[in-house]
Amino acid sequence: MQKLIIEGVHQLEGEIKIQGAKNSVLPILAASLLCGEKCVVGNCPKILDVDISLKIIEYLGCKTKFADSKLTIDSSNLSKNEIPESLMRKMRSSIIFLGALIARTGRAKLTLPGGCELGPRPIDMHLEGLRQLGVKITESHGIIECSVMKKLKGCNIVLSFPSVGATENLMITASACEGKTTISNAAREPEIVDLAAFLNKMGANVSGAGSSTITIEGTKKFYTIEHSIIPDRIAAITYMAAAAVTGSKLTLREIPREIINSAISIFEESGCAIKEYEKNVLNIISPERLQSVKTVRTMPYPGFPTDAQAIIMAMTTMSFGTSVFVETIFESRFKHVSELMRLGADIKVEGKVAIVEGVKRLSGANVTATDLRGSAALVVAALAAEGETAISNLTHLDRGYEDIEKILKSVKAKIKRV
Repeated sequence: MQKLIIEGVHQLEGEIKIQGAKNSVLPILAASLLCGEKCVVGNCPKILDVDISLKIIEYLGCKTKFADSKLTIDSSNLSKNEIPESLMRKMRSSIIFLGALIARTGRAKLTLPGGCELGPRPIDMHLEGLRQLGVKITESHGIIECSVMKKLKGCNIVLSFPSVGATENLMITASACEGKTTISNAAREPEIVDLAAFLNKMGANVSGAGSSTITIEGTKKFYTIEHSIIPDRIAAITYMAAAAVTGSKLTLREIPREIINSAISIFEESGCAIKEYEKNVLNIISPERLQSVKTVRTMPYPGFPTDAQAIIMAMTTMSFGTSVFVETIFESRFKHVSELMRLGADIKVEGKVAIVEGVKRLSGANVTATDLRGSAALVVAALAAEGETAISNLTHLDRGYEDIEKILKSVKAKIKRV
């Protein structure tokens, strides 16, 4: 079993180039199956979730090649429309292949996905939207079988919640539909905008991405393209939190300020100075001790991202005063709390609310990652904890972060993988 060993209470200094976005690359890899030719995806992060996606793509009969940060997918020989349970269970985002397979082959068979245990994340909105587009779906014992009844045909779809995954699945499928599809109450995340840009380059006609109404004009012809993935805003927030909790100064490159505005306001409230010295280059300068933040409430974009909740909570464990976190997206996203408390954090949880009383010091301990963002929270807290912290169950961390220990070591953190 691998562990991260972190010696805390060391200031960070230097520059970090932000990796490509995990939450952007996964739907784009699925959408590449529409092409039927070669697609090149640049700024592709080398993370475990990408590895799993490539295993799925190769299982379906496609060829892939990873060189430096460029990934080439050749889907000309796609020959299967079924994804085995062993691959589906490894990643929650595997459901994004559903729409792509239906659009490309007219059929799909897969099981319910796995991934982090964050409470119920129903795919009902995915399935209902696909049904409206002309897909017949049967569900039995966790197996989902889909087939196109006559032809895929555009329609008006209203989502009951701005689900990112459902919006992406429907965008991909609608790109191959006959006629126009309108998705109302669509997700507005930057990753949605990136997917729309990718689909448009391939020959689709997607408009309105980034707003609550997205319109897709279907097409029958897709083209080989090259596309670069946007920066990972959650990775950027993670490294900013690492700088903040250690009283450090860091420079982040390749991160547009506008996609992390909701988090920047939290950092500024805590006493950090955030300066943009040139385009997509941010400096964060942290005070000796952080101030508490009043209330952090997770919301769909452009609100505060649920993926950053655990990370910012870790940052506030040593702030002066009381911080309150309200989780409105996932009901089981406080699993990291018990592990932060092993380090000496003072946190109380009641339902969807966590109250953090800042302490003067954290102490190193043996802790276990429970999910992707919870594992990043433990890294942030460990950087500020006196003594040595050992973090186990690193599979979660590796799902979303590329070489996190090498990056932190490059800015003078005392961290190693054993």
